[in-house]
Amino acid sequence: MNRIRNFCIIAHIDHGKSTLADRLLQATQTLNEREFQDQVLDNMDLEREKGITIKSHAIQMEYFKDGEKYILNLIDTPGHVDFSYEVSRAIASCEGALLVVDATQGIQAQTISNLYLALEHDLEIIPVLNKIDMDSAMVEEVKDQITDLLGCKPDEIIPASAKTGAGVDEILKTIVEKIPSPKGDENAPLQALIFDSVFNSFRGIIAYFKIINGTIRKGDKVKFFATNREYEADEIGTLKLNMLPKQEIKAGDVGYIISGIKTASEVKVGDTVTHVANPCEKAISGFEDVKPMVFAGIYPTSADEYENLRASLEKLQLNDASLTFEPESSLALGFGFRCGFLGLLHMEIVQERLYREFDMDVITTVPNVSFNVYTTKNEKTVVHNPSGLPSPTLIDRVEEPYIIAQVITKTEYLGVVMKLCLDKRGTLKNQHFLTTDRVEITYDMPLSEIVFDFYDKLKSISRGYASFDYTMGDYRPADLVKLDILLNGEPVDALSSLIHKDHSYDFGRKMCEKLRELIPRQQFEIKIQAAIGAKIIARETVKALRKDVLAKCYGGDISRKRKLLEKQKKGKKRMRQVGNVEVPQEAFLAVLKMND
Repeated sequence: MNRIRNFCIIAHIDHGKSTLADRLLQATQTLNEREFQDQVLDNMDLEREKGITIKSHAIQMEYFKDGEKYILNLIDTPGHVDFSYEVSRAIASCEGALLVVDATQGIQAQTISNLYLALEHDLEIIPVLNKIDMDSAMVEEVKDQITDLLGCKPDEIIPASAKTGAGVDEILKTIVEKIPSPKGDENAPLQALIFDSVFNSFRGIIAYFKIINGTIRKGDKVKFFATNREYEADEIGTLKLNMLPKQEIKAGDVGYIISGIKTASEVKVGDTVTHVANPCEKAISGFEDVKPMVFAGIYPTSADEYENLRASLEKLQLNDASLTFEPESSLALGFGFRCGFLGLLHMEIVQERLYREFDMDVITTVPNVSFNVYTTKNEKTVVHNPSGLPSPTLIDRVEEPYIIAQVITKTEYLGVVMKLCLDKRGTLKNQHFLTTDRVEITYDMPLSEIVFDFYDKLKSISRGYASFDYTMGDYRPADLVKLDILLNGEPVDALSSLIHKDHSYDFGRKMCEKLRELIPRQQFEIKIQAAIGAKIIARETVKALRKDVLAKCYGGDISRKRKLLEKQKKGKKRMRQVGNVEVPQEAFLAVLKMND
């Protein structure tokens, strides 16, 4: 165990974590030239296309120092705020972390929040200054920022370039010297923490774990604490680029177990694995349950696909434990699922993965957050969906979730960033200058205001320089109304939303205008209305497609023409009563991009 080092790489998005991981794998000769490709640990097509890490990936390396062999278990983590749950799981499985900071951009919001996560778990932090070979690198300035943040000495910061490979040997040497080896007892009863799992259609569910105490051998009878089910360890092993079967794995190591489990609900991330014959006394306190921030309904495009969608979501949840879902039904869309996500990017990724990995075409409703509704009888209900709201006469008050938002930006953009936060009903809590030209501002803001387009707007007004991170706050009373969209007098519950009273008129008008562009013209007139309760606040009309019934009238009396037009008008009226309005999928998605 003295020769094992478990560490992760934490950083803000796009600061070069995946590239640094590539260089570490090359330096330890874990991969040969044929296996190597850029971002080798990002094995999802989506990760490569978007240039971001979505999943934590574990891989084992061998490193020789002073003639002795060391086992290094690296877990590469995502940098985007929506995937911070992946980061917390990686941190729980490690004893040390490389904190990577981009020399051209300096410290960003996600760097700080990931650092605090690591410090809470008492991890040994090794600061790495990346991209020093770039012309725009501000090496001395960013070094000062890191020393202020960590309280370390400037010479403890390792200058490196993941692109050229400079500083990689120094990083490997420091990992072995500074990061402590895992503490555990090989002879104690088995205690292993599951930190990830994947579904394989041939072999069932593969669980990845870190052994805290004890030893596991191939063929052992094991049980999972949370479900209390017993299995046989058909295959165990460690994780190189592919899985490497072993006969036994001991305390301190990271590995995988295959035991022929076919049902997704039987494996839970954060669960403890132990022996049936000699179980450990208590489960490992894993990571806290994830709290979804954004809710949206996901419905299959055809009703027959409902069961397939359930199976797909269960398999996806194995690989992405931060996804939560429960069944729900809607008048317009039939049966589907109410899903909880950590943010809008997370929602987009889940939708895309359902399509790519499981070939599921889905309709997603307007994302919203959960509200606490107190009735006049002082009963509390949690409402995720506008359709679940009690009638206005029964509501005493509605409370909405607030967040503590932390924005780091250049001082020249401070004014526009503050205006954006105020427009989103934020209240300033704190303003702190990190350096002469970088400022950190903290706001109290309603979560519902940042769900839509806050992050995109922040990036565009600051030309990409502002970084944003948030933590959950408390629930506070809010003046919210339910905005319904009516098509020919019929409400479309998939398009209804809970919104602050001040923004409702503006939002309703924009919704109607957008829908007028997107709904195709029919043989009858379609009226699109936005309503709060019984009050109509906006209206647009999609004109009917009309046949020219006057084409055959050459001259003659006006009453002949009027008769034909009246006849046409009656037909249109009758058609409007029986005709259905087809709402295209783009209309549901357009609501997400309301302010484009």
